[in-house]
Amino acid sequence: MVDVDFSVTRRQAIRASTERMLLEAKAQGRHTLNEGERVRYAQAMTELRDLDAEVERRSQIDSNLARLGARIGGTNDEPRNNMLQRTATHDGHLTYRRADQRTSWIRDLILTQTGMDDSGESRRRLNQHAYEVQSDPLYQEYRDLSRVDGQGGYAVPPAWLMDQYVELARPGRAFANLVQRLPLPGGTDSINVPKVLTGTAVGVQTADNTTVTDVDLTDTFINAPVRTISGQQGVSIQLLDQSPISFDDIVFRDLVAAHAGVTDVQVMSGTGSSGQVLGVDSTPGIHTIAVGSVDVPGLYKAIANAIQLIHTTRFQPPEVIVMHPRRWGWLTAQLDEQNRPLFVPTAQGVMNAAGVLENVASQQIVGVTQGLSIVTDPNIPTNLGYGTNEDVIYVLRASDLTLWESGIRARVLPETKASSLTVLLQVYSYLAFSAGRYPQSIATITGLTAPSW
Repeated sequence: MVDVDFSVTRRQAIRASTERMLLEAKAQGRHTLNEGERVRYAQAMTELRDLDAEVERRSQIDSNLARLGARIGGTNDEPRNNMLQRTATHDGHLTYRRADQRTSWIRDLILTQTGMDDSGESRRRLNQHAYEVQSDPLYQEYRDLSRVDGQGGYAVPPAWLMDQYVELARPGRAFANLVQRLPLPGGTDSINVPKVLTGTAVGVQTADNTTVTDVDLTDTFINAPVRTISGQQGVSIQLLDQSPISFDDIVFRDLVAAHAGVTDVQVMSGTGSSGQVLGVDSTPGIHTIAVGSVDVPGLYKAIANAIQLIHTTRFQPPEVIVMHPRRWGWLTAQLDEQNRPLFVPTAQGVMNAAGVLENVASQQIVGVTQGLSIVTDPNIPTNLGYGTNEDVIYVLRASDLTLWESGIRARVLPETKASSLTVLLQVYSYLAFSAGRYPQSIATITGLTAPSW
């Protein structure tokens, strides 16, 4: 029980003090209190009101504890009474015993949580009980709740971290970002670029006043049709309205990421038909080099051959090498006869190396060989060749390739499927591409079967 005697005694003392204050003022012939007396009187009235509230609160706690004690101890359930009698002789050493009404776990918990445990005994008993639950064999016989649904698990809900929504992993557009990119002119569905087909000629004049070499140049043009890349997703308006996150933002980000991958594939592998651009692989006049052997010496020779072909026919140097990440990984795994890597990390210095590993990165510059940067692109196909298991390596002068783009546009269309409360989210863009300005700027190394590790 909570003792309220102190509060009652204090209230009586305050009342007696205020009565003496009033009697003294009356004895002095004053009908009002002076300033100091008014302040003390007001403080006394405030303390009286606080004490009244405290007495009421403590009385309510006593009443609650009494009802809880009656629930815990008072029952006519005969089986439970028999169980209490059977276990009473075995749990005498426990802090809280089934048949002992002198201690109550709920009472101690209430006193501790409400700050009424003045002596600290309730907290001590709770701590001792926690230790007993962990170590005493008697508690091992009690059935515990767990996090299994239907056995207490519904009280532990999953935490949905909506702000950490995991997006789909998609490749970017590493190859497309290497080429020359220009804005797409408006008001057209085809881009034509004039090109000199055969040039003039210059020769030695055999003697004064003799005929000068005179050869007329001829020209042609490169045609790059404007194509469309687009995608859409239908989303119920209920999902957009009631989702705790901006779900349309997630859809648009995925559409834009998919758009980048398709653009990259078109630049490399577009067929020029069925609405596709004419990509590098289908452009007439590019060099194709079959690797002599699928090992570092064979590949090293093929890259050197590709470089000299571009020098010989384009008369300008290549700028970059593009390969699939699996091919780059295979190269970095190759060792010499002394188990030393042939593609050496720059931190270890370079000596007799086939190439240099500069960065552990993705879809960007990862290393160097024969003076050219190596870029990896996971969009390069790996199902080419007779065995449908080959990839290719590109050696190219990327600035000779041109990609015209309009930029990605987004649309939200609530009317199209209004009858079903569906909103269409769309992205699209226009593009044109040509590798035909100088197709001799590109060399493709083929015959690279799937590597073994």
